[in-house]
Amino acid sequence: MIALIQRVKNASVKIDNSVYSQISKGLLIFLGITHNDTDEDIEWLTNKIVNLRIFDDENNVMNMSCIDIDGEIITISQFTLHARTKKGNRPSYIDAANPEIAEPLYHKFVDKLNSLCNKKTLTGVFGANMQVDLCNDGPVTIIIDSKNRK
Repeated sequence: MIALIQRVKNASVKIDNSVYSQISKGLLIFLGITHNDTDEDIEWLTNKIVNLRIFDDENNVMNMSCIDIDGEIITISQFTLHARTKKGNRPSYIDAANPEIAEPLYHKFVDKLNSLCNKKTLTGVFGANMQVDLCNDGPVTIIIDSKNRK
């Protein structure tokens, strides 16, 4: 499971030119799911994300987590994070999980974030064509792969 995390001042997701989700200060998470991801990956990755100290404290030092600042979260399913690009110019997505595997794991991931943050985190729509707008704060962008935790 790969998460591309962006610290944002605001972010929104549009579907069919209508705003579906919108947040102010917090995290925009693009989540890529592969064939062998499990509940253990969800557990580890969600805990890592909500406790990641990437928000400024009173001394302008990145020392606060999304939980500490009561930040908001949008999570977007993003199979292209598993693109293979070594051969040719057309990315291969064979490492991305099929929807029947990925969608339930995506919803479990969001449910786990909800319980850890003690509030509803927002989403896009799995498999939809979405337009994502954001104001990256910093900019701060971090990639975490649950398979590289050791």
